[in-house]
Amino acid sequence: MRIISGNRRGKRISAPDNLPVRPTTDFAKESLFNILNNYFHLDAIEVLDLFAGTGNISYEFAARGALSVYAVDNNRDCVNFIDITSKKLQFQQITSLYSDAINFLQSCHKQFNVIFADPPYDWPEHDKLPLLVFENQLLLSDGFLVIEHPVAVSFKEHPKFYQQRNYGKVNFSFFAENL
Repeated sequence: MRIISGNRRGKRISAPDNLPVRPTTDFAKESLFNILNNYFHLDAIEVLDLFAGTGNISYEFAARGALSVYAVDNNRDCVNFIDITSKKLQFQQITSLYSDAINFLQSCHKQFNVIFADPPYDWPEHDKLPLLVFENQLLLSDGFLVIEHPVAVSFKEHPKFYQQRNYGKVNFSFFAENL
């Protein structure tokens, strides 16, 4: 895995084999950030990365200058890896949190410009993510929720659904309050 752009462009990150993760491919990640660049100044946003895993997406936001990145995962080894890697890369704006994503969304009182969620593809609660984000008003008025998911999951009927993009086996669904 590598950081594609920003002030740590090209930096390779090697995660331990024992982490239960499926990092977003470089191709899909580059496409995602090309889309986000059209909507945001990435050096002026606050980000929530749910199911952060290795921190792959968090590092990309931090390298592009995000003001703050909250990386949430329910695996202590993943959170520890994010802590160690963030320090190594000198990303002071990354805060890693050990928490279940659903519990975090239910108790969070902060708003974000971008919320990215990459749950396990076989996770049975994909539909809860947009519900909790919008019920708890966790997006700023111009914000996006982006969920990475398998092709078998569809959000097209959700009232805040904006668009879906497909990059091989990776699908991103975008949601917005005001579009």
